[in-house]
This record gives sequence, structure tokens and C-alpha cells, in this order.
Amino acid sequence: MTIPVHTLGDYLDLLSEQNLLAAPIPDGLDRNQRVTGLTCDSRQVAPGTLFIRKGAHFQTKFLEMARDQGAMACVSQEEDTVPGLPRIAITDTRKALAPLADRFYDHPSGKLKVIGITGTKGKSSTAYYMKSILDRYQESQGRGETGVVSSIDTYDGVERFESHLTTPEPLDLQRHFANAAQTGLEYVTMEVSSQALKYHRSLCTEFAAACFLNIGYDHISPIEHPDFEDYFASKLKIFAQAHISCVNLDCDHAQRVLEAAQAAGAPIITFSQKYPAAQVYASDVHKEDGQILFTLRTPRYTRQMRLTMPGLFNVENALGAAALCEALDIPEWAVYDGLVRARVPGRMEVYANADGRVLSIVDYAHNRLSFETLFSSVRAEYPERELAIVFGCPGKKAYDRRHDLGEAAGAWCDRVYLTEEDSGEEDTLDICQEIRPNVEKGKARCRIIPNRGEAIRQAVLESEKPTVLLLTGKGRETRQKRGTEYIDTPTDVEYVQAFLQEYDLRHRLTPAAPAQKALETLPALEQVKGKAFVICLPENGQDIAADAAAITAAGGTAVLMQDRAQALSTAQSMHVDKLVYFVDEEPSLALGENRQAELLRMDGKKAAELLSEGALPASLAETLKLALQAVEGGVGRCVILSRTGEHVLLLDALGQRVLGICVSA
Repeated sequence: MTIPVHTLGDYLDLLSEQNLLAAPIPDGLDRNQRVTGLTCDSRQVAPGTLFIRKGAHFQTKFLEMARDQGAMACVSQEEDTVPGLPRIAITDTRKALAPLADRFYDHPSGKLKVIGITGTKGKSSTAYYMKSILDRYQESQGRGETGVVSSIDTYDGVERFESHLTTPEPLDLQRHFANAAQTGLEYVTMEVSSQALKYHRSLCTEFAAACFLNIGYDHISPIEHPDFEDYFASKLKIFAQAHISCVNLDCDHAQRVLEAAQAAGAPIITFSQKYPAAQVYASDVHKEDGQILFTLRTPRYTRQMRLTMPGLFNVENALGAAALCEALDIPEWAVYDGLVRARVPGRMEVYANADGRVLSIVDYAHNRLSFETLFSSVRAEYPERELAIVFGCPGKKAYDRRHDLGEAAGAWCDRVYLTEEDSGEEDTLDICQEIRPNVEKGKARCRIIPNRGEAIRQAVLESEKPTVLLLTGKGRETRQKRGTEYIDTPTDVEYVQAFLQEYDLRHRLTPAAPAQKALETLPALEQVKGKAFVICLPENGQDIAADAAAITAAGGTAVLMQDRAQALSTAQSMHVDKLVYFVDEEPSLALGENRQAELLRMDGKKAAELLSEGALPASLAETLKLALQAVEGGVGRCVILSRTGEHVLLLDALGQRVLGICVSA
């Protein structure tokens, strides 16, 4: 499928039709020019590109760059210009972006079945239930997986990556739809945020079906929604773009939601656990052998459904998916199979220590509605256990969460650990101190530990009674926003797995084989007691995480990080005894040394000489350069270990023979 190329005149006519032109078109603009590119990023401009000015931090130099790289014109709401770059004046950049992107990519959502899901909680889980069902259905027809645009990740048939916005900006969103259409995908399931609806990111997207899950207080701040009414009204806009609307009759303000769907004029499918008159209805909800069973009745069938993900509240999300499947005429067997198989990364993931005393649940819950739903479900399922939670609140947004989450956690939990959660340009300690008084209104004991990894560690290690430990707000996200940058960090899953192993080591429990091996080494690890390590965790580094847990259990300090540069700066600021990196190759072979299972030791001078010779493989040279910077910056030693075997970190700590390089001052 080829996307047609439109002329500049086509785009000017579109802006005129949408009443977005703020001034006459500049003289001399050739309406017959073919527009071969559309972008807001001046670095992506090439001849034939129509450049759109956008962003609070926009600088005049970006206009100059766009002009110098061949932009035909700039579409801009702002009045400032640069010579040689005609300005097409518009009234509202946000309103113009989606129509322009939709035209450029030839209305790709109309060539797909796009499913839109909105709500205060449950969007991601419902989206992944839906994707699991649709994947199963497509598999039966000999087709590949379906697309998804979510707050967890994005897959469009061409690109696959971890997401950082619930709903992308219009140019990105329409590109994803175009990729999906060009690669033959039939379905794309997407989360639709209130911000996307308010600021027109999802404008022009044609929803084959849309689902409204629920509404609660969230995202109330000067830079998001000024009040609940603005938030609610934004959410309701989804119905205007849907061919079929699915409405949860159990949600707060359900009557208003239903009236908004009716006003949009499309057919409506209702779902409920409370009202048997709903078209999609769940009854007889109960747990059996750790799974959740319920009877699902739709206009086409009645049968028992099974969820293998924990959390009674997930029945609501499954009902939303089932209602969407009614709208799309997805067969009963695919709904059943998809729900049974469904897994949602970073949502209700359960991990336990060796004897089950500490049960940890990793979940993305991040607003009052999702917190109270999670707490209620956990208390119902584990009434005899202590309840602990690790969470924080983001910087410069959703300020109401600092009150709401603190108050809810204090009322429901026994222990609360406040920590970093995308603090951005605010100080983590300041945010936590703002949350704390709300926690202390309740019964919970509260600690502030700004380092998220250490907060999780303390929450695990302080679990003396049978405990459910909730790690909320991040799921499997691999980055923290610090300042204006996103920094790579271990996920909550990686943290808790390592610290549960440490818990077992400290309590001399019967652990799994890797932890048992580590346990046996504890007496020999006496030399690491009191020493500090920064360890740059490699991909698939579960054995390294177990080694780090053993080092910590033996009295050392092991800081796990994923970003190599961040590991370097942390090691230098802490003046640690050892910084550890990992490489895939065998350094001795790369250096022409005929040694086996031996650590090559060198000082900074030798490392600098090797780098100056320029003969090292790029990845090893880059790592050796970091090692040199480390020892020059006050780190005792930097070790580069080859990942040619497992548990090399532990072997090195024990003084065993390993492949690698050790650089010291």
C-alpha cells in the first residue's frame, strides 16, 4: 500500500476547512508543491517538508535550521519568523496537528479496526486483555499479532518500544496507524488519555469501538486539568469518534456517561457486574485455585470465564474487553482463550520469597481509585497478612495524588515507604514530605527513602510478619524522570527479585538453586563486608542480581544500575570500592593475550595506552574508557567482566579466576 503525496494546496485547503487559518497565505507560496515530509522536529527537515512549530521550549534557531535544511514553509501559531521561511499563520497548533498528520498519512485509522479505551484506572489491563483475545483470534486465521499503543509499550507492525506517553502526539500516532495498515495489521488497541482527548492528540482517529471504563479524581493540576469537571468532560469526548460505544454501568457518574454516549449517536453496548439488564453481564464471581472465575452473559452466549491474573477488580477490565468483542463480533472461544492467556507487563505481577512469607505485587496503580481498588482486593484475598506499600508521586503534575494516595495508603496499610517516582524537576524528598502528613492521618508507619531501590529493599527486609508488599506506580518501566532527562534504572521487578533472594539468604530459608549457591558462599564472602559496589546490570542479568543479593547479605553494599554513564557518576560520587561492567566478548582475546579464565590487571596508564592504539572492538573500548574515567574520578577499581558464564560477579568477589579486565589507579 502506497501513501499518496498531497500538495501544499491540499493542506492549505484543509486548514481553511477547519477554520484554523489566522491570516492570508503568504504571497509567492507555490500551492502545487508536493509535501513529502511533515514534522515538528527541525532535525528531521529535508527539502519538501512542511514544518510545524510546536513546543513550550521552542527556539528561533529551530526555525533557522528548518529553513536551512529546505523546509517549504512553517505552520505556526506564533508570530515570530525568520527570513526565507514563509509562515502559514494558524489559530491553534494543537487543533491543527491531528488533521495535518491524518491527511499526510492518508487517514490510516480508517483502514484499520482501532479500539480506543479510556478511564481513570484499568486502561492498560483492558488493552492487554483485548490484545490477547485479538492475537488469539488472528492466530487462528494464520495472521500475526495485533497492534497496541499503550502506556506500557507500542507495537505497530514496524516499531516496538517501551512507551513514555499513554497516547502519543498526533504525528507519531498517525505514523503508527500507517505502519500498521502498511504491514497488514487489522486491529490496533490503544489507550486514550484525558490529555489526548483534551488537547486533540487523538482527533481524526476513527474508533471501530470505544470503551469507557470508569471515572475518578486524577490528573488535577495547573498543567493538566484545572478541576474534575474539565477532566471528566475531556474523557467523554471519546464517544464522538466511535462507531460503537461500550459503557460500564457500574462506574461513578454512569448516567452522565451513558447520556454522553447516547448524544454521540452511535450504537451502545453496556456492561456491568451489578445490573443484570446490561448487555454484557458478569455474575458468580469467585476465586478457585488462585484463579478468578465468573459467568459471562452476552447477547450471543453464556459461559464461565477464567482469569489467571490475580485481582478480583480485573473482572471489570475483562468485562470491558468482552463488551468490545461484542462490538467487533469476536467469537466466544477467542474471548475465553484470550482472557485465560492474558498477561499485562507490570500489572499485578506476583513474586514471593522461598517460604511465601513475603508476597510482593508489582502494579502500576497510581491514583486514588486504583489504590483503593487494589487495597480492597488485597485485603479481601489476604486478610491475615500485614500490608506494606512502596510508592511516590510525580513531579509537577497530578498534585492531588499527594493528598489522595497518602491518605489512602495511611488508611489501608500497616507500613508505607515513600520514594522516587518520576520526580522530574522537583526534589524527591520534598514530594515525599508533602505526602507524609496525609499518610500519618491513618494507622500506617511511614518512612521516607528517596532511593527507590533502597526503599524496596528495606520494605522487603523489614517484613517480619507474613506480608503483602505492594510496589506501585512504575510497573516494568525501565526509566526514572530526573530533571528534564529520563535515566535508565532497574525495574521494580528486578529490584524485588534481588531483594527477596537477599531476604531468603538472611533468614537461612530453603531458596531456589541460584540463591542456594549464593548461600553456600556467604562464609567466603567475608572480605566484601563494609565495601561498596556499583554494578551496571546487564540484560538478562538474573544471575548477577542474585550475586548482588549475596554480596549485600554478606555485609557489602551493592547498588544496581542499568545506565552505564549513570553507574559511572554514581560510583564516583560514592567513591565506591569497585565499579563493575559486563561485556559479551572475552577481553583477553581482544587484546591478543593467550590467557584463559584470568582477570587482566592494569593501571590507568596502561588502559590509556590501549585506548590510544585504537585496536579494541568498539564496545570494549567504550567500556574501558568508562573504567579509566572511574579510577581517575576516585573509584578504587573498575572491573570489566566477560559474560561468558553465569555468576561471574560472585566468582570475582570470591577471588576466583574469571575472564575480564581490572583497572586500578
